[in-house]
Amino acid sequence: MGPSHQRRPFLSSEKDSEVSNKRNQHVVPHADGWAVKGAGSERATKVVETQREAIGIARGIAQNQQTEMLIHGENGRIRERNSYGSDPHPPKG
Repeated sequence: MGPSHQRRPFLSSEKDSEVSNKRNQHVVPHADGWAVKGAGSERATKVVETQREAIGIARGIAQNQQTEMLIHGENGRIRERNSYGSDPHPPKG
């Protein structure tokens, strides 16, 4: 970056509105059961015993934030994806 390059200042309100509050929710295996994690988060929002419990929690968060919920299997691969936002291209039928 040369002296003529200027960066736009980072505003915490941008981070709060665009990233923190609008994260897809992942249900993932955890050493203590199943975890609900926001996309990009290292720490779990909640750890519970069963995948069913984790799905219920993740669904509630995703519905509230109008984001997606991604359910991972025991092998870590995504097995189901549900969208709770306003879909610009909803399925026909």
